[in-house]
Formats: sequence, C-alpha cells, structure tokens
Amino acid sequence: MTNELFDAEKLYTYNKGFAMGAGMMETVKALSYARDKHKGQIRKDGKTPYIVHPLTMASHATAIGIRDDETIAMILLHDVSEDCNTSVNDFPVNDDIKQGVKKLTFIVLDGETKEEAKTRYYKAMLDDVRVILAKCIDRCHNVSSMAGVFNHEKLHSYIDETREYVLPLIRKAKDRYPEYSNLFFTLKYSICSVVDSIEATMISFETNGEHKQQ
Repeated sequence: MTNELFDAEKLYTYNKGFAMGAGMMETVKALSYARDKHKGQIRKDGKTPYIVHPLTMASHATAIGIRDDETIAMILLHDVSEDCNTSVNDFPVNDDIKQGVKKLTFIVLDGETKEEAKTRYYKAMLDDVRVILAKCIDRCHNVSSMAGVFNHEKLHSYIDETREYVLPLIRKAKDRYPEYSNLFFTLKYSICSVVDSIEATMISFETNGEHKQQ
C-alpha cells in the first residue's frame, strides 16, 4: 500500500493530469523541470526517489483545496536550487514563483549563526502566504517520513525546530491571513499529531532504556 501511495510515476501522472485539467501551466512547467533536476536523487531512507517528496507535497496541497498555480509550482521547485546546484534565475517559471522559491531556500549568510539565519528565514516568509503554505506542507511530509530514518538526536533537533519556528509561523500566519485559517488549522493539526506521537514514543523508549540500564 505504501509503495502504491508513493509511486513516483503515478504521483507525476496524477499531478500533471490535475494541472493540465485546471489550466495550471506554471505547475506543468515546474513538474517536468523538478523531475529532471531531481533525477537520480534519493531520500534519506536510501530507497525513495527524491522527486516523490515534492510530488507528494503537491498532491497534499490539491487534496486540501489549494488551487493556486503559483503555490503548487513553488512546492514542486522548493528544493531544486538548494539540492541540485541550480540557480533560481534559470527556472522556467514566472518571477513571482522564483521569488517564492528563493524565500523557501535556506542559506546562512556571511557573519550569521545558523540560529540567526533561521530567524531571518522564517520571518521573511510572512510576507507571502503561498510560501508559508509551501513550507508547512513541506514540514508535514518531512515529519511524517522521518521516523525510522533520522537518529534520535536528529529527531529531537527537527522536532525542536518545528516547535520553535514552524508552529509560531503558523500562529502568525493565521492572524495575518485569516481567510486561510482553516488550511492553517489542518496543517498545524497534521504536524502536531505526528510530532507529538514521535516525541512520546522517543520519551518512552529513552525512559525504558534508562530503567533497563539501572
């Protein structure tokens, strides 16, 4: 069932058919470009084609009612610059999408600490609701696929970042973009459900491990 749900070709065909039917031509361009650039890349589990990540995100977005062409294109392209050594300026999409992807691309500037860069990164997202939606859907998929892939230290770090930066971003976004409140509630619920479950499991595992050692 999992293999069928995350089959790269089926996901690609579904998203392309949806985009063509809805006249989302920026998404159509982003689809083929992202697939080409991520070709041969594998996710951290060592077996899943990387393109499954943005394709699953795009499917998630349309499933919860997002129909904005530029938002879906940003989702599909969000990791291309960072992971494929490709300039955003070379993307075959409009300038608004390029700017959105730039905001989704995390970099540490000269003289910045990583924490300072994160603060700047998440703050800049508040100016574009499409970027916030893309980031939240990205976090949804990443937290749902990190168990069994990340070690405990990485899990703790990722959960801490989610609580410190992503959840506050959602709270601020709900105030700034009240018309998207239902979407933000759905995304927050999805993120928190997974994070809380994994954290509780880790605490139980760590506590039981300590008891065994004693």
